[in-house]
Amino acid sequence: MLIEFFLKVREGQVPASIREFLTLIEALEKQLAFGRVEDFYYLARTCLVKDEKYFDRFDRVFAAYFKGIVEVDPVAAEIPEEWLRKLAEKHLTEEEKKLVESLGGWDKLMETLKKRLEEQKGRHQGGNKWIGTGGTSPFGAYGYNPEGIRIGQDESRHRRAVKVWDKREFKNLDDTVEIGTRNIKVALRRLRKFARVGAPEELDLEDTVRSTAKNAGWLDLKMVPERHNAVKVLLFLDVGGSMDDHIRVCEQLFSAARLEFKHLEYFYFHNFLYERVWKDNRRRSAERMSLWDVLHTYPHDYKVIIVGDATMSPYEITYPGGSVEHTNEEAGALWLQRLLGVYHQTIWLNPQPEGVWNYHESIRITRELMGERMFPLTLEGLDRGMRLLTKAH
Repeated sequence: MLIEFFLKVREGQVPASIREFLTLIEALEKQLAFGRVEDFYYLARTCLVKDEKYFDRFDRVFAAYFKGIVEVDPVAAEIPEEWLRKLAEKHLTEEEKKLVESLGGWDKLMETLKKRLEEQKGRHQGGNKWIGTGGTSPFGAYGYNPEGIRIGQDESRHRRAVKVWDKREFKNLDDTVEIGTRNIKVALRRLRKFARVGAPEELDLEDTVRSTAKNAGWLDLKMVPERHNAVKVLLFLDVGGSMDDHIRVCEQLFSAARLEFKHLEYFYFHNFLYERVWKDNRRRSAERMSLWDVLHTYPHDYKVIIVGDATMSPYEITYPGGSVEHTNEEAGALWLQRLLGVYHQTIWLNPQPEGVWNYHESIRITRELMGERMFPLTLEGLDRGMRLLTKAH
């Protein structure tokens, strides 16, 4: 198995050597990683990848090779590991799905989960009550319920989970990706306000000619600072989950923004803005920045662009504790209102087709919070958004 994995790593254009593979085997023999896929991932990456520029290639190979292996963060829930094995994939017809009833809202859902965890003593497969796999209970994996808590499933299937118990790692957006079209950059260029800043390094030809003529022909060089786009931008990028469907277009936007704006600061979030954001998805658990600090660090003249599909459970926006990854003390809607209170020139770019927005309650709520300043992540939508941001407040 390990030899095959090593060959797949090499096929993925990660330059791992036989010596590095033998180092990995030696580390496993000494049980430096045992029983957890996450531990093996970090150990294998440490042994086989010597340059971080190959991390993304390694991640893709690892995800493809070990796809379907399931685990749960032990801090999140004390659930026997054997429950989390994918034993069956249950497919219901549309008519059957309509018969599945939700449990009556967020509070009732969490209360019932707590009771089930206390009452249930064994692994369960199928059915509509106990925590397990392949059933219609709102708790567990590989089944269906319109308002469920996903436990131990390797990825979202219906994107209706209220609380996700999976531990996930999100890849940083690659700002070096080659832009597929110059039109994205052209659209961003509407957001320009040039100013000369810095040391005088650029020849001012017109003033040089004028000064030389006044100086009876003796050359009098005049220098001016370079012209730069003085517009300052804060970029918030949703990553992971349903945003995986839109990685390519988001990478193109991110790369174009890095080239166009000298004063650009960016942060990541997942699903909705809460009390903390981060700069590096690989260290998102350890190196987060308080959103309060962001609001007090960057002046109100920054223009803000939020990029996200706004496709989630409405609880994630409107309820304290609604986040799928942590227990947020205040609702996401409150944090967005605080951000809008500081940065009056803010837009939301949505990669979801505009024609489907009305079918998602979470998008409707987000549009209302944004004062309808949501635009599709298309060339036309970018143009409309940039025009709005160029208007004086």
